[in-house]
Amino acid sequence: MSARWTGHFAVGITAMFLVALPGCSKDVEIIEGNKAPDYQGVPTVVVRNYVNRVFIDLIGREPLDTEMDAAVADLEGSGLSLSARTALVDLLMTSTASIPGDSSYKHAYYQRQYELYKARCLEGASDAVIDQFIGIAQQSALADSLAGNTAGADAANSEVQRLLDLRACRIEYREGLITINEVFRRMVSNNVYDQINMGSFNFVNATFDNLFFRYPTTAEFTAGYDMVEHSAPAILFGSSGQSKTDYVDILIASTEFHEGMVRWCYVTFLGRQPSSYEVYTHSGPFVNDKDLQKVQRNILISDEYANFQ
Repeated sequence: MSARWTGHFAVGITAMFLVALPGCSKDVEIIEGNKAPDYQGVPTVVVRNYVNRVFIDLIGREPLDTEMDAAVADLEGSGLSLSARTALVDLLMTSTASIPGDSSYKHAYYQRQYELYKARCLEGASDAVIDQFIGIAQQSALADSLAGNTAGADAANSEVQRLLDLRACRIEYREGLITINEVFRRMVSNNVYDQINMGSFNFVNATFDNLFFRYPTTAEFTAGYDMVEHSAPAILFGSSGQSKTDYVDILIASTEFHEGMVRWCYVTFLGRQPSSYEVYTHSGPFVNDKDLQKVQRNILISDEYANFQ
């Protein structure tokens, strides 16, 4: 099956007009290095490498021959324009058309994201492993209920729900029912994560590392540890909390979480840390719109990622 897409934009030429006034004249200022990039010399093999890389990074597989040929034809036909690159990335992120082996590109994209998030926070735990944890928690809830241990049963049922929420986050995120913030709240709020990072000391350090790509300062660790271990009131990132749930909610809502996601995208797609300016440029809008796909798209259509330089 050939996956063709349309929507190329024509390249416009901007005309500059000089208005002459009686008795005066104005020199035209020439800004060096401000020419639009010329991609005419980019060889086809580089374009094919770009298409291959986008497919692998977004849906976890190489393109079929028909997909490769269609993508290369569209990119080269548009002069490797940003609009054509955007069309390719958007196709893989959003298309619900049926394709061989993947159900749809959108399904494959969100499955890939889900697996990457689990690799980041849960050491790549499979859904089968998560299902095992669900079964254990359900058995514990039943045993406590039969024994008349209401508090134990309630705690076990709460854990069952957190694990079920974790399993459901891929579909709910794909359907736009939850934000990326909620996805990661679920990634670190479950018994699988607790088993990997046993104890409040490890939990606080791990959440900072997984979400922010850094460890907490002494003051941050003390505040987090007090909330998680002692359910004591503390202030973190200007917000107050008094429980493990409060602690996670504060982390997920923070500006640093959004900056951490930007850093993760750069490391994942470009193999490097972003500059302070790049973090600022992407995280500013991301804090407000929660649109991780926009952050990813801006990286994936760049000349640096495409190697169109």
